[in-house]
Amino acid sequence: MSEAQEKVKALKNYLETQIIGQEDLVNKLLITLLADGHVLVEGAPGLAKTKAIKTLATCIEAKYNRIQFTPDLLPSDITGSEIYVAQKGEFAFRQGPVFANLVLADEINRAPAKVQSALLEAMAERQVSVGGKRYPLPELFMVLATQNPVEHEGTYNLPEAQLDRFLMYVKIEQPGADTEHKILHLVRGEDKKEATAVFKPLSVDDILSARQEVLNIHMSDAVEEYLVQLVIATRHPEKYATDLEGKVLYGASPRATIALDKCAKIHAWLNGRDFVTPEDIHAVVYDILRHRLILSFEAQAEGMQADEVIERLLQVVPLP
Repeated sequence: MSEAQEKVKALKNYLETQIIGQEDLVNKLLITLLADGHVLVEGAPGLAKTKAIKTLATCIEAKYNRIQFTPDLLPSDITGSEIYVAQKGEFAFRQGPVFANLVLADEINRAPAKVQSALLEAMAERQVSVGGKRYPLPELFMVLATQNPVEHEGTYNLPEAQLDRFLMYVKIEQPGADTEHKILHLVRGEDKKEATAVFKPLSVDDILSARQEVLNIHMSDAVEEYLVQLVIATRHPEKYATDLEGKVLYGASPRATIALDKCAKIHAWLNGRDFVTPEDIHAVVYDILRHRLILSFEAQAEGMQADEVIERLLQVVPLP
């Protein structure tokens, strides 16, 4: 393993000791970080979504800000605004909380459309426009958003364009009994202020170095063709499975192909390999495609979920 792999592996191991029972979430957060993307995490309240993101932030020598989304939030509360400086007799720009390396957008679906559009520019263009001027965001910039699936009152559905800007859409489930015991023991130890493992934070340069290494991961022509066919199948699923005819209104865009390529390579890299296998694609395909498929009204009326379409496509698209 390279030095960068060892550092990221140590980070992963540490996070798994602090976020019990959410190994998949930890893995997907690291993949998103190394892919220079953004992640949307959905799960019921109390599943350590916010804790996982905050803990990750403490493990990197980078600026971290949290934005609590509410219905009365304004775009300027995120981006910042121009304020009049009486001493200088001129306006000066005051940066908002989006000017950070890691930004936690907590309960993102509670903010109205204007706020969503302001965040969309930051996510897509890595810049903020205020008063006719553009202000660039840091090179290491990642939005980690959360939302609860059980609360609908006072929430706003995220626009499809913004959903597509999230590299991954991760869903987490309730833990089992064994995990619940481990969580209890961890919290009891924290309450008693018992000594815990100390982790030396990674620098921004460590993350950027790891991103460069990932670019060298090899993907064979056969695996690349399989990856492309999976995405193409979301646009014309009836050509692969007749039972999916009329179920998908819009399939995934080329952005999904790019995301699947990046994340499969990073998954291989995290597992100590320098080449991609179909299993690497399978490990990330649900999180990359589930928010990029728009199902038809017929499919929604039947209660079908995007994950079911993806599962069916994995069954019918030929392996390399």
